[in-house]
Amino acid sequence: MKYEEFRDAITIHLRLHRRGATWADLKEGLGLPQRTACPTWVRRMEEEVGLRREHGPDGMIWQIRAKKGGRR
Repeated sequence: MKYEEFRDAITIHLRLHRRGATWADLKEGLGLPQRTACPTWVRRMEEEVGLRREHGPDGMIWQIRAKKGGRR
């Protein structure tokens, strides 16, 4: 899987699921082949699409940060 495919799949999923998702949810729901997320790709997504990850009750929750003054 190329980075762009990974980024786009996760971005679409997280925009449809505004409350966010854990890595396990993303991996299973999107059929991702990676056991864990590549740290380099995660950092790129933080810069490019506003990905943020925060601790939640079920583990690390991935979300896309909304732009100020509007939607992404």
